[in-house]
This record gives sequence, C-alpha cells and structure tokens, in this order.
Amino acid sequence: MIKLKRLFSLCMAGTALICLLSACGSASQGTAAISPANEPSDRQSSEKAPVVIENMGEKLVFTEPPQRAVALNQHATEVMLALGLEDSMVGTAYLDDQILPEYKEQYDKIPLLSEQYPSQEVFFAANPDFAYAGWKSAFTEKTLGSRAELAGQGVQTYVQESSNKAGPSLDDVYQDILNIGRIFQVEARAQALVNDMKQEVGQIQDSIGTVSEPVKVFVYDSGDDTAFTAANTYLTSLINMAGGKNIFDDIDKSWATVSWEEVVNRNPDVIVIVDYGDTSVEQKKALLLNNAALVDVTAIKNKRFVVMPLSAAAEGVRAPMALRTLANGFYPDKAADMK
Repeated sequence: MIKLKRLFSLCMAGTALICLLSACGSASQGTAAISPANEPSDRQSSEKAPVVIENMGEKLVFTEPPQRAVALNQHATEVMLALGLEDSMVGTAYLDDQILPEYKEQYDKIPLLSEQYPSQEVFFAANPDFAYAGWKSAFTEKTLGSRAELAGQGVQTYVQESSNKAGPSLDDVYQDILNIGRIFQVEARAQALVNDMKQEVGQIQDSIGTVSEPVKVFVYDSGDDTAFTAANTYLTSLINMAGGKNIFDDIDKSWATVSWEEVVNRNPDVIVIVDYGDTSVEQKKALLLNNAALVDVTAIKNKRFVVMPLSAAAEGVRAPMALRTLANGFYPDKAADMK
C-alpha cells in the first residue's frame, strides 16, 4: 500500500512539472510575438488585410508590399531610402542634385535608369511592379504612359500628393511618407521618420521664437526679362514657418511669372535663390545685382540672399534641412541656436 502511495505521488509531481514547463514555453512564445523585432507593423502581409490607399483620385489596393519598385524623382527616392526600402527597389531616375550623403551607400546599389524620366522600354526592362513619382508629369503619354495604362500592365503607381496640390503643408508631406509606409508595410519606420522630422522642425521653430514682423521674401527661380517665382507653394509654407512672408503668396497658383516692376513695388528684404540647372547660383546673383530696375530693393542693397537647392525645396525628407536654411538666412543672429 505504501509503495502504491509513493508511486501515485511521483506521478502527480511529474504531471505538475510537465504543466509548469508547458506554461513557461507558452509564456516565452508570447513574449517573442510582441517583441519589437516581430511587431506585426512591418512586412507580415500574410496576417494583414489588403492595404487601400486613395491617391490623387485613384484607389490603390495592395495585397502585399511591392517587390520591384522604381522611384522616379529625387524626393521620392529619398523617402524610400529613408524608410530602408532599397532592397525593394530596382531603379531610380531624375536627380535634381546629389543624393543625401546618409543614403548614398544604399542609393549606389540601385540601378540608375535615366538622368531624367526613362523611356518606356528602359522602364519595363527593369520588370517593375510599382512606380513612385514625385510629380504627376511622370505618368503622361509623353513619358511612361498613364497610370491606368501602367496598372493594366501590372504596375501600381503612387504620385507624391503634396507635390501636386495647391498650397501644401508639412502635414501633407508627412501623410505621403505614412502612405508609402503603409504600402510597403513598414508603418513603424514611417511613423518614426515623421516623428523625427516633427521634432527637428519644432526645435528650429523654438529657436526662431516669436516673430513680430516677418521678413519679406522673394523667391527667384529663373528669368531675365521677367522673373519666375514661387507663389502658393510648399516653399511658401516653409517660408512662413521660418518667420518670413512670400511677397507673391497672393497669386493663386503654385509658380508664376512676375514683372521686375512688381518685385520693386513689393520690396523684399531677402531673396531666396533656387539652385538647380545649368545657371549657377553666382550667375543668378550677378543677374539680380546687375539689374538696374532692382537697385533700390532692400534685399539687393543689403545683398541678402538665401540659396535653396531644388531638392530641398521639394516635398520630402529634407524639410527640416530646408527650414533651417531659411531660418538661418532670415535670422542670422539666431543661427547658432539652429545648428
């Protein structure tokens, strides 16, 4: 009888040990499932419903992240690289200037399809399943074809919405970044990038402080007999955030041609020169300084110029850099606080 009792006790202890080990195993697996490396926000498409995006009047549905993407403008390329998506890219095109140094190593591993928009032949030779354009001009009959035509050939498309609407704000840029994060199922990365940008922008604005009278700003893009300038644009939004006021922000279009007489009438304190193309910054400065009509303009008399690379003026990840450039030019006495 005693032996039977001992045998029963040993069996019960063994059962308890097995249960304990099973519980520990389950707890361990539960911890792994919610660890940062295994968060369901990044690339677990089999567990997700299709991603639906509204973009420029188009409804896009993604059952899985694109695997063979082409970025068709520099600010689109830099958004993808900032999100760590280089392994999903089979081509880039149309740089305005040099890629950001922090992304150059990743960028150099991706084929450059064309200095500008690639031909349809070159584009389709890369066998893409997705194309991301900064400007809607990428998808016309003269370039890669319409978005509907590309969709019919198995290529989904996304157009940077903030680059193709009137008066976009930084919030519009953030939304584009978040949309790309959703499409590629890297939402956590996209949100982290947006948070970092917001923090840096906030620090710059805190350094500027309260501005009682914004500096008057003229944006010079190009032109000799007349001036091509920014009006109701993203750059104007950045100018406002940096404590300035675009003297042509009352024009109801993104970019406009204005007379030098009107520039004189509005008398800017600072001139922002957009740097791109075959005409150098020094050539643009010389044209403005030697323009007899501008001799009494405050910005010309004080030689107050701010140089803005075209890549920074585009709606992308360079927003904090662009804002800092403007703020340092508008308020040089506060520059030390904005580095």
